[in-house]
Amino acid sequence: DWHFRYQAGKRTEMDRNLRLVLGDELSPAAAQQMTREWFRLGACGAVDVMRLRRGAQPLRRLVEIRGREHLAAALAAGKGALVCTGHFHSHDSGFSVLHASGFPVTTIGRRGYNYDAGTSSAERWLWELYFRPMRRYRQRPTIEPWPGRPQVAAQAAAVLRANEVVRVTIDAPPLDSDRARAVEVPFLGRHAGLLPGAVALAQVTGAPLLMGIAHRAADYRHQVLEISAPVPVDGDIKTVFERCAAEVSAAIQRNPANWAFWPDTGDLVAMGLIPPRDGSRTDTGGRACAESSAA
Repeated sequence: DWHFRYQAGKRTEMDRNLRLVLGDELSPAAAQQMTREWFRLGACGAVDVMRLRRGAQPLRRLVEIRGREHLAAALAAGKGALVCTGHFHSHDSGFSVLHASGFPVTTIGRRGYNYDAGTSSAERWLWELYFRPMRRYRQRPTIEPWPGRPQVAAQAAAVLRANEVVRVTIDAPPLDSDRARAVEVPFLGRHAGLLPGAVALAQVTGAPLLMGIAHRAADYRHQVLEISAPVPVDGDIKTVFERCAAEVSAAIQRNPANWAFWPDTGDLVAMGLIPPRDGSRTDTGGRACAESSAA
């Protein structure tokens, strides 16, 4: 609430972006409430990471994992499993709990703060310190899909061959160098250009593709990570990816404040959800969260 009160610029940006994406029928009062809730859920995410510093058990008591039987059945086939998710508040901590509960998880994601020339060495150190507890609950180091790293797919395939879980967020804005690979899919009542690499990886490796949606209870303390049954991956990549994007979009529409990207205009422009202010596109993919996944 303190951040909501004093970060007027971010409040204004969020109000504008919410209206551009969700429509002018969103009342000023509703937009303000969503914005306040966004700040609250972000703060809850920081508290989750603090709980992980004392071991996974304090957070495990507060996170319910539904559908773990779907994930267990997928791994029983011996080809690993891909779990697609979105940039929901606390999704990283939720997957840390999943790992601590016996499912080996590796993340595909970009650590943007390590590559942003505007980030000081002190800021990078603080981000590393912040994320360290979550990385403790990962099977392998993060696989980073930056341009010029063709080994990313091979690294992810190796994880799957070891019959482990690969987690990838599919709503990250593409970098300029990746836009040729992006596909346009219905998203939040509009169309967004997103990267379908998770689907391509599932089709090539034969690994089951599941959805993992995280949401927090009204008391702000308890949360749920829901793992779906495998998504059918037969057919062309775009059609399959539309099914996955629809799940993430529906989760955002149920609770818009749970999505991390609302105040980051450059990211929304890169996805194609809102028009650029000056008629140009800005390559800011992946800055809404310090770690942003795309494949």
